[in-house]
Amino acid sequence: MTRQRELILQILRQSDRHLTADEIFFLAKLKLPSIAMATVYNNLNAMSEAGVIGRVHTDGGADCFERTTEKHDHLLCDGCGRLTNVRFPGLEAQLRETLGQEIESYDLTVHCLCRECRSRR
Repeated sequence: MTRQRELILQILRQSDRHLTADEIFFLAKLKLPSIAMATVYNNLNAMSEAGVIGRVHTDGGADCFERTTEKHDHLLCDGCGRLTNVRFPGLEAQLRETLGQEIESYDLTVHCLCRECRSRR
């Protein structure tokens, strides 16, 4: 594993939230000033395609990356944009039963306002 890839994985493992490629690049640059943005993108793409890290597509926003690859869904705050992992046990089985067929995959993002954004309104 390259030094750059190890650094990107370390950044994701130490983060308590989802990070964009730009945020990962900024944090990587602090430890490895010679790292290029293309290197970050190439490594993120390769690791997410290989299932080493998770990638979350957001409507109208930059993709976010996370350390976990276990199946889960997301809450997206429409106020501040924070992504939070959430699990709905049995949802996949319920979808399969309702649809009457096998499911290849699904992505669920529930839009909400987090407590902080609700309290500001």
